[in-house]
Amino acid sequence: MGSLIDKDKLKAKAIEAIKKNKLIFIEDICAMCGVSKDAFYRKFPVGSDEYDELRELLDENKIALKVGLRKKWFDSDNATTQMALYKLCSTEIEHKKLQQNYSDITTKGESINIPISKWAKDDSSDTDTEI
Repeated sequence: MGSLIDKDKLKAKAIEAIKKNKLIFIEDICAMCGVSKDAFYRKFPVGSDEYDELRELLDENKIALKVGLRKKWFDSDNATTQMALYKLCSTEIEHKKLQQNYSDITTKGESINIPISKWAKDDSSDTDTEI
């Protein structure tokens, strides 16, 4: 069936669907145009000029969607959306502070030595304890 599909007609239909419906995924193009992903990729192999053109249109829609969402979040009084936007814009240090479940996994299996002498119940020992 894939060979019966006219490449130029499919491309025109795909461009129309992307623009009209603000599509952001290849799967959406396939669904809107009535072709399988296999047929789509046979007509427009990754790296081909046609594929790159369609991909660029999808990416433009993704960017517009993200910009629109961030604008809505910025203008919102909803604390959840404001927090999501803050996390997107935060520095690494701020992001770590915002994450209540943040885990530092940079030790690569090495033990961490934490001095507990200042807060341990038994002050008789003034040495570090390995965890």
